Amino acid sequence: MIYSKRPLPKGAFAIAKEDDQIEAEYPEEDDGGKYRLLELRNTHREFGKHNRKNLFYPFYVNDDGEVFLEKEEGFHKVTPLWDDGFEGCWTWDSNKAKKDGDFLFAKEVYGRWKIYRKSYANGADRMLKTILLDKSYYTERGQKVFNALFGTKAKLFQSPKSPYLLAQLFQTVTSDSDLILDFFAGSGTAGHAVLEQNQSDEGTRRYILVQLPEPLDPENKEQKNSATFCDKISKPRNIAELTKERLRRAARKIKDENPLFPGDLGFRVFKLDSSNINTWEPDRNDLETTLFNSVEHLKADRGEADILYELLLKLGLDLCVPIEKRTFAGKEVHSVGGGVLLVCLATHITRDEVEPLAQGIVAWHKELAPAGETTSVFRDSAFADDVAKTNLAAILQQHGLEIIRSL
Repeated sequence: MIYSKRPLPKGAFAIAKEDDQIEAEYPEEDDGGKYRLLELRNTHREFGKHNRKNLFYPFYVNDDGEVFLEKEEGFHKVTPLWDDGFEGCWTWDSNKAKKDGDFLFAKEVYGRWKIYRKSYANGADRMLKTILLDKSYYTERGQKVFNALFGTKAKLFQSPKSPYLLAQLFQTVTSDSDLILDFFAGSGTAGHAVLEQNQSDEGTRRYILVQLPEPLDPENKEQKNSATFCDKISKPRNIAELTKERLRRAARKIKDENPLFPGDLGFRVFKLDSSNINTWEPDRNDLETTLFNSVEHLKADRGEADILYELLLKLGLDLCVPIEKRTFAGKEVHSVGGGVLLVCLATHITRDEVEPLAQGIVAWHKELAPAGETTSVFRDSAFADDVAKTNLAAILQQHGLEIIRSL
């Protein structure tokens, strides 16, 4: 889909076909002009009766190939079944089929009846379906690239797009540092294409891929190979794991083939969850218990990384900002964005540990030399007492670390 902020002249993207193209692509002719036959069954297996119920219905065909929606004695019943029995779907619903039934035609192919529609050269198809004619853009090439990455002939994912097609589009419509968002990542082709294009033109494009962890059922013939592969690499059986594995393998291949490429080939995975901070929900009939239960307001089952990334979100920092880690006095300290944020989420800080911890942070901050002010964050419940907390804050402030926050 192409969108513009301003109205475009009619036919702005129409590219008329030459006469010799029409002759080659539209071999049939009747009173309506030259036409070709296109199969009415949807040829993509991701669509079928399971998710397009309104597009699964029967036609009835006589021996002359005439198509009807009403059942008649002696007519052949035709549904959008694949040769292996998969229940597919039509590209038209029954209302359109009833309205434009004159354009439908049936042919018997290898003992099975198939429904076709007439596509006229002087109709909407008069415009080119695509100007991207290179065979590397075809879905078949996308399937080959995917299979080669995974070292298998079995289809782990049905009909993935070609990364070469998407890389061409990204080259055309993005600049070096743009961000590409794909809400339905699937096999991860968009991420793969970004990496390929960055390697090609030394760009710094980034991507965000969103994919639900849709489960893969080993009992489902369509999903068996994918589920088995997830078992093989000891990952949960879901599509998101295939997405991540594809990105790992694509990055490794690019690095192997281009060892001097300096670009970033890594990625981070985030899963949507509730806040790490317990919600304040006071029981007005028992405020004492409520206050006691809220002494530690961070959820017990959350790790340091969980809390750290929520901090980034709350402070409006990029989730892919560089993060370093060092240990002082046995406590891990994270530096985010070259020292813009210093975070220590240790669960226990004694009085004796305060000075070596603070001095370590001060020395590291001096080494990092961030351009702006630094915010230091600690877990409030970690301090042995108020004296320990006050002393640590005093040491940091003496060395210019004025902004101190606690969780």
